Amino acid sequence: MSIEVNGVSYEVDENGYLVNLEDWNEDVAVKLAEGEEIEMAEAHWDLVKFLRNYYEEYQIAPAVKVLTKAIASEKGMDKKEASEFLYGLFPKGPALQACKIAGLPKPTGCV
Repeated sequence: MSIEVNGVSYEVDENGYLVNLEDWNEDVAVKLAEGEEIEMAEAHWDLVKFLRNYYEEYQIAPAVKVLTKAIASEKGMDKKEASEFLYGLFPKGPALQACKIAGLPKPTGCV
């Protein structure tokens, strides 16, 4: 399977995740977001950048708990507010959708 962005084909797995992490760029992210029915705003990009930095450092996508805690801390929210914020951005699941758009592998523990 593949997606096409600006005349270039990018390989994706059966769930729509990029097969090659190096293929990611912001245009690819926008295309992946469209597939998830998400219009990328600044808050979405902030989260995508956070995920990519986290992955670069730890070689794993953060669990939703870790993500929620980091966002709560960064934005001065409690965990419930942070969770609602994340689900507001990515209604089908912040870890699943955000990691896909960030060009990262499907997070472990996500079904």
